[in-house]
Amino acid sequence: MLLALETSCDETSAAVIHDGVILANVVSSQIRLHAEYGGVVPELATREHLRNLLPVARAALRQAGVTPRDLRAVAATRGPGLPAALRAGFTAAQAAAYVLGVPCLGIHHHEAHLYSPWISGPPLRADWGAFQPNVSLIVSGGHTMLVHVRAELEHMVLGSTLDDAAGEAFDKVSKLVGLPYPGGPVLDRLAEEGRADAYDFPRPLLYEPHDDFSFSGLKTSVRVFLQKHPGLADDPQALRNLCASVRAAIVETLIGKTLRAARRLGVRCVTASGGVTCNRALRRDLATKCAQLGLTLRLAEPSLCTDNAAMVGILAERQFGRGLGISERDAEPEPGWSLESLQRVG
Repeated sequence: MLLALETSCDETSAAVIHDGVILANVVSSQIRLHAEYGGVVPELATREHLRNLLPVARAALRQAGVTPRDLRAVAATRGPGLPAALRAGFTAAQAAAYVLGVPCLGIHHHEAHLYSPWISGPPLRADWGAFQPNVSLIVSGGHTMLVHVRAELEHMVLGSTLDDAAGEAFDKVSKLVGLPYPGGPVLDRLAEEGRADAYDFPRPLLYEPHDDFSFSGLKTSVRVFLQKHPGLADDPQALRNLCASVRAAIVETLIGKTLRAARRLGVRCVTASGGVTCNRALRRDLATKCAQLGLTLRLAEPSLCTDNAAMVGILAERQFGRGLGISERDAEPEPGWSLESLQRVG
């Protein structure tokens, strides 16, 4: 039995895992708190974590029907993320592990996303038996990267974002046209009723020979376009068309580079995770393209795309069983922890 905590940004989450099964996954979101400011305010996020951690952890234990004495390990996100927010959760995990006399595991947030597509259900549980080598797209507000997962817990980063991540681009474009925070999901809903070919926006780095991403130029292109077409965002259908066109540019770039990497490496499986994987066009179009190419596709469950402790706990339990990821109780959180530093290739 393992308790996992996640506080890397603006979700306070606790989960209980037993033999690969998610017995509980409680998430307290701070979206409404930060909406007033149009983005996450680190100081406010940390305050809310400190306020919510104990109630959320208690709720997870209660939902799972276990007591703290049933736990054999405690895990928490150690990095990357907001420094003070990470410290809130990781320090709490260390304290709990010390009191209970059990190991404390520090988990890499992106590595947890990397294996979240292998969780399915109901009940939600790790489907490790179905695991196969894959090219994995991790795409969120802060990060966009491609990873070659050669074997279970063995991976190599192929490319990452050079500036704005895909989710950040969605949010910044949403701000430009006056959509409420968080803008990405709102833009996605409007795009469903728009024409993706209405406006032509660049597909950044799509045809470059490397696996890195860059979306700052797309944001600039949209800003210049809006300056040349003042008032366009006030026309409801023109706004829907703009959203659809921007979404198409981002999604085509993500899918194109992912599938090209899979072909180059001879991999027959593709996975995707992270908050932007909730985007309807990305899920739909990636499924279509993979089917056309005869590739297996694993998408993280929508409830596990955004930050959550369940994916942290599933990975922690797997690592614990293999003697990996055990942290000293006096270890520090690592806000800038890179996935490259964890590259495990046998």
